[in-house]
Amino acid sequence: MTCHCYIVPNDVLERLSKDRQLSDDERKAMSDTAAVGAELRKLRVQAGRLSALTSSIGTAPATVAPTPAITVADCKHSQSLPGTPIAKPGSSTDLPVKSAFEETTALARFYKEVFGRNSVDGQGMTLGSSVHYGVKFNNAFWNGLRMTYGDGDDNLFTDFTQSNDVIGHELTHGVTQFTLQLAYTNQAGGLNESISDVFGSMFRQWRAGQDVAAADWLIGKDIMGPGSKARGFTCLRDMASPGAKHCLAPQPFKFADIKPGMDPHYSSGIPNLAFCNIARAIGGKSWETAGKIWYQAMTGFKPSPNMTMKTFANRTRKLAKTMFADDAAVPAAVDAGWKSVGL
Repeated sequence: MTCHCYIVPNDVLERLSKDRQLSDDERKAMSDTAAVGAELRKLRVQAGRLSALTSSIGTAPATVAPTPAITVADCKHSQSLPGTPIAKPGSSTDLPVKSAFEETTALARFYKEVFGRNSVDGQGMTLGSSVHYGVKFNNAFWNGLRMTYGDGDDNLFTDFTQSNDVIGHELTHGVTQFTLQLAYTNQAGGLNESISDVFGSMFRQWRAGQDVAAADWLIGKDIMGPGSKARGFTCLRDMASPGAKHCLAPQPFKFADIKPGMDPHYSSGIPNLAFCNIARAIGGKSWETAGKIWYQAMTGFKPSPNMTMKTFANRTRKLAKTMFADDAAVPAAVDAGWKSVGL
């Protein structure tokens, strides 16, 4: 399994590293981020294999804690993980330290209050974050054990801790790691990325108290720097309009447009749009109905590393009928949402 689970797709970094409109330092920052990321991904691959192995053994896990501990360490612009522990991150005057602590704490509360889940593993696993990773590191990632955030280059990307949907996205990769264990290739890879976008977007909406009509459905809006905005890019991805020109990494709209070997950051656009259409059709708060169906589809079954999008779509159709049997509009919306993208 090859894992490229960073919030910014690798091909975007490589493309920007060759962009002559950027300065030499900015191009180097993009190139360095891509190169370092290639090695760091190996940590996550191994962590995923370990999770799969321990799950297959079948030993009942013990609850580590009733609520997860939230810790933050400062890499101080080095690339040595985890960095120096921060004693009281919640009261820190360092914005990335404080943001990482507050938003991770909020995410743990989101999963607990909305879905009844105790941390990403369901057993109270400590949620650790490392901030100020590297120099002008243009990404954020979950390495299978903890979160790591770069500060961005202050032109194309800004501090990655300032986008709570990014935090929700990456930590949801941890939930997938301990549940469906989706591979990171083919359709399963697209589902892997999409589930993280879905829960990252729901978390952002939950934090803002937004309903589906008020939500903008953008992913990565708050990490776009002035240089990106000057070029017309307002986000990495748009769940409501995957191929829009304001997306730095536009995606296809229809299942038929998925190509063999497509990067999961792009094929994820199909289930992203399906979820957005479903949530909008149902109305209200995304996490109250559509989100509950998605969560059960992710956590209520055995691992399915090579799950196809059609299989996942049909699973949500069945769940909509059983979970909301008294409201015919819900399964109808789920069915129509998947059909709108060709599934």
